[in-house]
Amino acid sequence: MQNKIQELRKSRKVTQNELADAVNVTRQTIISLENGKYNASLILAHKIARYFGITIEEIFIFNEEDENL
Repeated sequence: MQNKIQELRKSRKVTQNELADAVNVTRQTIISLENGKYNASLILAHKIARYFGITIEEIFIFNEEDENL
């Protein structure tokens, strides 16, 4: 699943550490999310969306191919 976390974070001048602290995960988790190596849980996706003040759907791009994972 693709996401816009890095794009949002950079446009708002937020560091990976700041975002990680705000949503109560490690910086490594943010790195993995940004690199597409980890899919956020629904709870984490909600925390990230709330942090940026937008919807989950505006951050995470669901592809039909992801449906089979």
